[in-house]
Amino acid sequence: MHVKKSSPRSVPRGGYRRLTQPLVRENGVLRPATWDEALDRAAEGFRRSLAENGRRSTGIFSCSKSTNEVNFLASKFARAVFGNNNVDSCNRT
Repeated sequence: MHVKKSSPRSVPRGGYRRLTQPLVRENGVLRPATWDEALDRAAEGFRRSLAENGRRSTGIFSCSKSTNEVNFLASKFARAVFGNNNVDSCNRT
C-alpha cells in the first residue's frame, strides 16, 4: 500500500522518539556523547579518509529543494574542507 508522507498512517504508533544528544559507536555499541566528542570524532573520520584515500574520496549530498544559499554553503564546504567539487543532489529524480 502506498502511503503519502502527509498521511497520519506514516507516523509510528507510539509517535516519534527523537534523539536528544549525539551517539558515538564504541566497541560496536552506541553510547551517549557530548557534542564536542561527537563532532571531534566526525572530523577525525573525515581527516582519516582524506589522508588514506585522497581528496576525491569524500563528497557532500545536498538537496534540490534546499535554498540556493544552503546549496551554495554545501559546495563551499566541499571545496574548502575536502578540496573537491564532489557535491550531489536529487536534481535528477
